[in-house]
Amino acid sequence: MPGHSASENPRRRRWRVAGAWGALVVLCVASFAGGAVFASGRADVSMDAPALAGAPTPALDPVPTATGPAVERRPQPTAAAAPAVVRTCSVDALASAGGLGTFQGTVRDASTGSILFDRGGEQFSRTASVMKVLTSAAALAVLGPDHRVTTRVVRGAAAGEVVLVGGGDVTLASGASNIYNDSASMDDLAAQVKTAWSDDPSSGGSSISTITLDASLFTGDTWQPSWNRVEQTEGSTAEVTALMVDGDRANPSADTSPRSDDPVARAGEAFRSALGPLASGARLTEGAATAGATTLGSVQSAPVSTMVQEALLRSDNTEAEMLARLTAIALGAGSSFSSLQIAIPTALRDAYGLDPTGLVIVDGSGLSDDDAVSTRYITTLMDRVNAREANLGVLLDGLPVADQTGTLSYRFTGGNSVVNGRVFAKTGSIDSGNMLAGVVHAADGSVLTFAFFALGSQLGSGREALDALTVGVYTCGNALSNG
Repeated sequence: MPGHSASENPRRRRWRVAGAWGALVVLCVASFAGGAVFASGRADVSMDAPALAGAPTPALDPVPTATGPAVERRPQPTAAAAPAVVRTCSVDALASAGGLGTFQGTVRDASTGSILFDRGGEQFSRTASVMKVLTSAAALAVLGPDHRVTTRVVRGAAAGEVVLVGGGDVTLASGASNIYNDSASMDDLAAQVKTAWSDDPSSGGSSISTITLDASLFTGDTWQPSWNRVEQTEGSTAEVTALMVDGDRANPSADTSPRSDDPVARAGEAFRSALGPLASGARLTEGAATAGATTLGSVQSAPVSTMVQEALLRSDNTEAEMLARLTAIALGAGSSFSSLQIAIPTALRDAYGLDPTGLVIVDGSGLSDDDAVSTRYITTLMDRVNAREANLGVLLDGLPVADQTGTLSYRFTGGNSVVNGRVFAKTGSIDSGNMLAGVVHAADGSVLTFAFFALGSQLGSGREALDALTVGVYTCGNALSNG
């Protein structure tokens, strides 16, 4: 009606209100039902309905969806996968250089022992002076770093006789000192003997007429049959005897100096000279001391720790043979060259857990071509050296340092000087090859152990190729690849 166009009919308004209330009720019911469905899929128990003590936790049910089948819950990963090192840095060209001859080599990550690079590392070959690392590690394990070697003089069985008893100390000085650090002195020993001789009423006032030289501690050959005698005449190696002075050098202060045919006699002459007028006419003879004989004097060498480091730095063959032989004696393995095959592998196995299978040890210096060790074995030992296990920190501290000390003092110069002070390694050079083994503190901060054999290489070109390869390993660091 025209008069009511601006106002709604009261009856129609009542129906609309009723319809709105009905819609609200429907929505509330639907909301409650949806909440019930959601609650049925929860993993926890309602706080409004406490669980009975000991009741099992309700099992998880798949959650239904409005448009499809139930969705299975997936477990979360317990740990994220560690990032992998991408190793793309190759030294293959350097390891294939002609100067290396027949090459064998292994590089490990010192922190994990993982092999990063390997070329024939399982093959057993001659080692040259790298053998001194094995000998030194064995001596440190068996003798200990504090052990000292004693040289004694005792009364002989006959009147006027004294016996000079060698304990294996090749570093004993013929005079007051020699090339070896803190060596025992024949002058000190003679002074003790002269005092004891004159203070004893049974001998005081008489002279010493016989000096018996007892070198019986070492047995068997004094020269390993596989060694070249030129090493003796040119002055790198002495015959292996339990009694000698100055490493049997003609010049006690020289590293390389001709050695004699009879180290024991040379020691006897040095002792007689140190005794002066008391024994000026004494006869020198070889023999053995009587058990329980009275001691007239004794001197001790520097500790094994000092001798190990000297043997490594200078690559002293005679000192290394002494350490090897004393290690064998201490283990009860014998006192000849043949005893080393038992003693050194046994010591390395028992002290450091190294498998001796395949090792051939005929000497302690590495001078023989008959020695056989693999580069994998050497790097395994070097891992332990780097970690300073047991007493091996002594060995690590004794290794020559690139462009700084020992037999590496004149290597890694010029273009290779980037590794100055960052390569710690034992060198090895014999007629049939050149070797290098040790620890590299790489450019990226990683620490790697390595052993390289350049079999059949020449002295100059072999060393140059080994040094270049080592610089390559330093540059690659932990990114070193085996390709």
